[in-house]
Order: sequence, then C-alpha cells, then structure tokens
Amino acid sequence: MLADAATDSGGTRSGGTATATPQATTQTAAHITGTELAAVVTVPAAMPVALLLPVVPLPPVIPAGFAARCTRALLSPWSRLSLLLVLLAGAASTVLLFHPQRLLSDGWPPQLGGAMAALVFAAAYGLCSVAFVPRPLLNLAAGALFGSQLGTGAALAGTVLGAGISFGLGRVLGQDALRPLLRGRWLKAADGQLSRHGFRSMLAARLFPGLPFWGVNYCAAVSRMRWTPFLLATALGSIPNTAAYVVAGARASSPTSPAFLIAMACIALPALGGAVVAWRKRHHLRAQ
Repeated sequence: MLADAATDSGGTRSGGTATATPQATTQTAAHITGTELAAVVTVPAAMPVALLLPVVPLPPVIPAGFAARCTRALLSPWSRLSLLLVLLAGAASTVLLFHPQRLLSDGWPPQLGGAMAALVFAAAYGLCSVAFVPRPLLNLAAGALFGSQLGTGAALAGTVLGAGISFGLGRVLGQDALRPLLRGRWLKAADGQLSRHGFRSMLAARLFPGLPFWGVNYCAAVSRMRWTPFLLATALGSIPNTAAYVVAGARASSPTSPAFLIAMACIALPALGGAVVAWRKRHHLRAQ
C-alpha cells in the first residue's frame, strides 16, 4: 500500500532520493498565490534608506530673521535716498577734481574727431549735468568745440541723457522716501500738476529760463510723471535755449557778427520775460 501511495502521488524512490515529475512541478507552481510571490520577492528590512538616496550637501544655516532684517534695511526708502545723496556728492567731487573747463583752454584730445568726438562729448555732457555742472557752460563749450550744427546736436543729446539719468536715479532711489514729505499746499499743487499734465508742465519748465535743470529733473522724478512725456518734453523744450548758447559759443570769436547778436538776444529776452512773470506771480501769491 505504501508503494502504491508513493506511486499514486507521482513520485518514485530510488536509493532514498525522491524525484518529482514535471507534471507535479507544474501543478505545484500553478498553486502559488500572489501573497506567496510577494513574500518571496521582498527587500530586507535591515537595508538602510540612506543607501537608496543621493547625498546632497546641506547649505550653512543662516538665521532667517537676521537676513530679512538686513534686506529690509538695505532696500528701505531712506537707505536708497542716502545712496542717492552719496552718488551725487561723489559725482560733484569728481567734477571739481577733474576741472572740465580745461577742455576749453587745452582743446579737445587730437585722437578724437568728428562724430565720435561729438558722441563722447554728449556722454560727458550728460554725466556732468547730473553732477550739477551748469548747462550754459556746457552749451558754450559744445559750440566752441564743434561749431553750431554738430555742437547743437551733441548738446541736445547730452541734455536728454543727463535728464534721463537724473530722472531714473530720483525715481528709483528717492521717490519712496520723498513722496510722504509732500504736505505743503504748494508742494501738493506742483506734484499734482506734474503728475496729471506731465508733458505740458515739463515743456513749460524747460522753456522757462532760470529753473535749475537738475532741480526740475528730481522734482519730476518724485512726482508720478511717466518716462515718455518727460524725455520728449525735455528734448523739445531744450532746443531754443541750447541752440542759442551753442551758437554764442561758436561765434564768440566775432562778438559783432549777426549770429552772435541774435543768439545773445535769444538768451536775454526769455530771461527778461521769465523774470517779469516770476515777479508778477510773486505779487499774485502775496495778494492771496
């Protein structure tokens, strides 16, 4: 019976060794369930997780509060205004040390000439106007160095460049700190005029003689005037006064020539008219 049972189960014994038939092996593999297969293919629990992840160096630990305070302090309105004042003081000191008036006495460098010299002069003109150098002196120098036509173009380009630099510096570094200080009646009126009627106000300011060029630039920067009206009004409004000074500088060697006399008249008459208008406005404001 034992032999029959061994034979019925599909196995044979030979020398104490049991050998399974292919049919029995197939039937046994067919009965393996998914749970048993998952139990066979498993990851050892003792394997460290760090071996499965890449090693990334950690940044140095910086207190978040300290960094935030430093950032706020550096970007605060008064810090930016202080930076603007330092830049302007440095520019003015550089001009005083460089003595740009030597260009009139010593002449323009001989290696520069023509349009290239005019471009270099326009760039220097713009930087000098930011550093509070009076524009009439720069316009006279443009006429003396380059003549009427090329000198007028170089002076106008330098005027727009200097106005744009001043406007950008005032807008980025000074507007946020100075706008809360516009509390007086006249200051609020001027700010409203520049903000609402930018092109017209700036054109009148450029045509009106006697107003400081740098002062108008920074007042416009503190207001809400946009870039395009400011630059366009500066370019158009500066033509008469700039051209008159350039022609006067170009014809300074012949002070009795008609061109020189006309240029001086174009300089003197607007100045006289501006003085009369300012005197009448002063009395009108006193009457109020």
